[in-house]
Amino acid sequence: MNHTNSRREFLRVTGISAAALATNVVPVSLFSPSANAAFDEPDVILSLRAVQADIPMFSRQTTRVWMYQGEVLKGDPNSLQTLDQLNESLGTRRTRRRDPVSRTGSPVTAEATPPSTYLGPIMRVRSRQRIRINFTNQLPEATVMHWHGLHVPPEMDAHPSYLVQPGQSYVYEFAVANRAGTYWFHPHPDGRTARQVYNGLAGLFIVTDEEDAATGLPTGKYDLPLVLQDRMLDAANQFVYQTGGGMMGNDGFLGDRFFVNGKPDFLLTLERRAYRLRLLNGSNARVYKLAWDDGTPLTVIGTDGGLLERAMQRSYVMLAPGERIELWADFSGRPVDSILPLRSLQFSGAEVGMGGGGQTLPNGAAFTVMKVQVTGRTSETGVLPTQLSTLNRNRIEDAINRNTPRSFAVSMGMISGGMRWLLNGRPYQESELASNEIVQLNTTEVWELSNTNTGGMSMVHPIHIHGLQFQVLERTINSQFAAGWETVRYGYVDDGWKDTVMIMPGERVKVLLRFEDFTGMYVYHCHNLEHEDAGMMRNYQVRA
Repeated sequence: MNHTNSRREFLRVTGISAAALATNVVPVSLFSPSANAAFDEPDVILSLRAVQADIPMFSRQTTRVWMYQGEVLKGDPNSLQTLDQLNESLGTRRTRRRDPVSRTGSPVTAEATPPSTYLGPIMRVRSRQRIRINFTNQLPEATVMHWHGLHVPPEMDAHPSYLVQPGQSYVYEFAVANRAGTYWFHPHPDGRTARQVYNGLAGLFIVTDEEDAATGLPTGKYDLPLVLQDRMLDAANQFVYQTGGGMMGNDGFLGDRFFVNGKPDFLLTLERRAYRLRLLNGSNARVYKLAWDDGTPLTVIGTDGGLLERAMQRSYVMLAPGERIELWADFSGRPVDSILPLRSLQFSGAEVGMGGGGQTLPNGAAFTVMKVQVTGRTSETGVLPTQLSTLNRNRIEDAINRNTPRSFAVSMGMISGGMRWLLNGRPYQESELASNEIVQLNTTEVWELSNTNTGGMSMVHPIHIHGLQFQVLERTINSQFAAGWETVRYGYVDDGWKDTVMIMPGERVKVLLRFEDFTGMYVYHCHNLEHEDAGMMRNYQVRA
């Protein structure tokens, strides 16, 4: 397959310098152009553009955002859905408007009304489908797309070396190897990911399969994605993204206004029945401690990588940036016209973040995320299955380093005259690879991720590993950080497949991973996006 944007060429290293040997770090040639060849004919072809737009989120004023727009060129026309279309199905959207996404392949007309939300579109595909996405960058700066949580070849996984320059295009093509679940896509350029996501670039990627369909869980308008984000707005209702005098890269951006599905002050009108709620933390740095305001337990049915085997109840659920959670929420017993807020509860142990100037809502503060209003309309309420799925887990017995886990520690240090976030004492370098960042194809390993070298900066670090799903084996906490940990520990949901894991200050987390199907270079990083941009990202390479 020929990409319309040629891959960047790297000089193949034929020798290792003394300095490289001293640090166990070598520059590498990142990709083999012939590796992981694509298929011939896809089942679904989509056109996707990253654009600037002015959208009417508020009356009488528009807000400048960056957003994805697209069309279905081949395959099921329902492969793309805008959040405005979703809102219309719920009766919460303005009428007499046209969407900027064509589901028939026809061009978007100039007189189409701008959308009322910057997020989306939602991509809906089936497991094992072959997907081709013709992407065009219409932004004023380079970008690249990451398919968060999907098991795809490295050249499709948005390594920062694959930048798509303004006005250029790139073809993303892969078979959907994942089981059913709630995944997402967002930009991933080194040093610019945080600002691009904050400006609005993000969308959901929902996968279905036969096992998921057989559960009888709510579908259609009763299966609702909810993207949680925080923003800061100026007097003209424009997004504010400030650097905090150089400190924001240390702490991460925290807004004081909360958005759900790209809309502020979100009120969700639902029927008196059961729903499937798919929640994504799409914030740059904010961690949510989610709970219903009246204390009703949350019934968790899925995590990053799809359904759990059985539902579990939590009084609250922790959701760090990049993580997803799926809930069964039954409103059938609620009084008509009752209001139920979804809250983020107070927790401790996380350092105050640098917001865009106000710092009124640090990580760990309590606030209302959104509200649910229950209507008098009724429908048949389904029954929550006892068995949701079967998880084909990795086996700890197969780990080649079961007793000697590969260790990765987060820290902060002075690099080249500036403070950087680090992994194992190193910041991100595009073509750099440490000796402990090389893994073998078709092997299973244990990795230990530690947040114990805080250096006075007690920060939460959600670690995301590209290209795979993993299992959480265990968590341990240093005694000096136990008080903060106690305010979050019962909100972890570690039973299912994960691709992002929240690590509190003083915490160590062991995960079990298997490297299969693809060779090449991926990245792992903190999903506090300002941390990622400030150096807390590294390459890892899968070798045959």
